[in-house]
Order: sequence, then C-alpha cells, then structure tokens
Amino acid sequence: MKRITLTLPCALAVLLLCGCSQKYVMTLNNGSRITTIGKPKYDQGVYIVKDAMGQKGYVPAGRVREIAPASQVAEEDKSRFNPTKR
Repeated sequence: MKRITLTLPCALAVLLLCGCSQKYVMTLNNGSRITTIGKPKYDQGVYIVKDAMGQKGYVPAGRVREIAPASQVAEEDKSRFNPTKR
C-alpha cells in the first residue's frame, strides 16, 4: 500500500514536468528555421529566444513568418535539391 501511494505522486510529477519544456520552430521569411527551447518572448519588435544549445538570441519580428510548436511543423520538402551522381 505504501508503494502505491508513493508511486502515484511521482508519476504525476513526471507527467507535469514533461509538458514544461516544449520546442518551437520559428520559420523566417527566407525559409530558414530556428528551433528554440520554450516559447519565444516578444519584446519591443524583437523575439527573445533560447536556441537548442541554450544560447540566448534575438530575432527581429519583421523577419519571422511563423512560430509553431515543433510537433505541428510539417517536414521540409526534400525534393527541392536533388544532386545528380556522376
């Protein structure tokens, strides 16, 4: 009985903590993508982001086309560049 009462709160804590750190993908106007840890914060015309390496960065709002959770971003089209083998 003691084991069940200890296991349930631990399992709930793990589930709650897993939802806190979500990755986002910022798509810029030129088509490049930036993967961020956590949701980018908007402040006076720039987005403040933390990249995948944990470094803080700034992206002007005029360069950003879309911000979406990584789970909702479509996979990039691989057919744009097809090198030929010689």
